[in-house]
Amino acid sequence: MAERYNPYDNFLSVLDKAANAVGMKEEEYVLIKYPERELKVSVPVKMDDGSVRVFEGYRVQHSTSRGPCKGGIRYHQSVNIDEVKALAAWMSFKCAVVNIPYGGAKGGIKVDPSTLSKAELERLTRRYTAMILPIIGPEKDIPAPDVGTNAQVMDWIMDTYSMMNGYTIPGVVTGKDLEVGGSLGRPEATGRGVMIITMEVLDKYKLAPSDVSVAVQGMGNVGSVAAKLLYEKGCRIVAVSDVSGGIRKASGLNIPEICEFVKQRKLLKDYYADGVEHIDNHALLTTKCDILIPAALENQITADIAKELNCRLVIEAANGPTTVEADAVLEKRDIVVLPDILTNAGGVIVSYCEWVQNLQSLTWDENDVNATLFKVMTRALTDVYHKARDYKISYRLAAYAVAIERLCTAKKKRGIFP
Repeated sequence: MAERYNPYDNFLSVLDKAANAVGMKEEEYVLIKYPERELKVSVPVKMDDGSVRVFEGYRVQHSTSRGPCKGGIRYHQSVNIDEVKALAAWMSFKCAVVNIPYGGAKGGIKVDPSTLSKAELERLTRRYTAMILPIIGPEKDIPAPDVGTNAQVMDWIMDTYSMMNGYTIPGVVTGKDLEVGGSLGRPEATGRGVMIITMEVLDKYKLAPSDVSVAVQGMGNVGSVAAKLLYEKGCRIVAVSDVSGGIRKASGLNIPEICEFVKQRKLLKDYYADGVEHIDNHALLTTKCDILIPAALENQITADIAKELNCRLVIEAANGPTTVEADAVLEKRDIVVLPDILTNAGGVIVSYCEWVQNLQSLTWDENDVNATLFKVMTRALTDVYHKARDYKISYRLAAYAVAIERLCTAKKKRGIFP
C-alpha cells in the first residue's frame, strides 16, 4: 500500500534543505518547524431538510513573529489537519519572502460545497466563524478566500464577527465584496501576480511572449486570470484544464472565449471548438510547452509526472503542487521551477492592501493596488534571484532561505516569552 502523501512533511523537508544550503543550524530555525496553534472544531449545521450534520473544521496559526496571521479558508472534501498545517506554514513563508508584516495561518472545513444549498453554506460558514471567533480578528488572524470559498463566504464571516462584537469590523477578513469593504484588484490579484512573475522570468531569459507556449492546469480564479492576462500579453495558451478534464490546441486556444464559458459555470468537457482536442489531467501536465502553470491543488507534479514533463519552466500558481521527489527529478532535467511561496503571493499582497484600507477607512484606486502588487512581487523576485545566485541553489531553496532568515531574525529580536 502506497504511503499517504503528507504535505507538512514536504514543507519540513524543503525547510531543512534550504536552511542547510545557507549554513543555518537546526537550533537557529527549530521554532518555525512547529505551528504556534492548531484548532480543530466540530461544526453542526441544520440542513434544509431539518436534519443535522456535523462537519470537521480547522484553523492553524503557524507564526505571529512578523505580524498577525494571514491565510485562507478552504472548503473541500479532502481537507485534513496535515494539509491545513502545511498551507499555514507556506503562508508564513509567503508573507516573509515578499516582506509584508504578516505571519501565516490557514483554515478549512471537510466538505464538498457543491452539495450544499446557499442557505446551508451560509449556516455552515457562520457556525464555523463562531467556533474559531476567539482566535481571529484584524489584529490577530485575518482569513481570506481559498479553494471552495469566495467573496460571499468572506462577507458572511465578516458579518458574523461584527455582530458578535456589536459593530462593523471589515478588517477581520480580506477578499470581501467591494460593497462591504473589499479592494479593487483583489479577485485578480493571485493570477495577476503569476503573470507578473512569468513576464519577469521571460525577460530574464530573453524570451518574447509571442514565442512562448503555456499550459495551465486549473481554470479556477487563479488559473483563469493568469491564462487571460498572459494571453493578453501575447503568450500562446496551448492547454487548460478543470476538474472535468482538459482541452488542448497546439496553435493556441481562444482564452477570452473559454474564460467566458467557464464563468457560466460550465465544464471544459463540454467545450468544443475547431481544432480543440479533449485530454486528461496527465496529458495536460505533460503537454509540450515552454511554461507549465499548475494552478489546481497540491501534490500534482509527482516524481513520475516530473519524468514526463515536456516544458522548460514551471511557474507554480497552486500551493505545494510539486513534491520534494519531483523537485529532484526536475533539477536533474534542468527544468526551472519558480516556487509557489513567491509566484502565487499576489493574493496575500493585495489582501494586505485591502486590510490596510479597512484599518484606515480608505479606498485605493485599482491602479494604485496593481502598482503596489507589481512593486512587491518584482522586489521579492530580485531577492530570490540574488539568494539563488549567491548560494548556487534552486529558486525554491532560495525563496525558502529568504523567508527563513526573515522569520528567524524576527523571532530572535523578539525573544521567547516568558
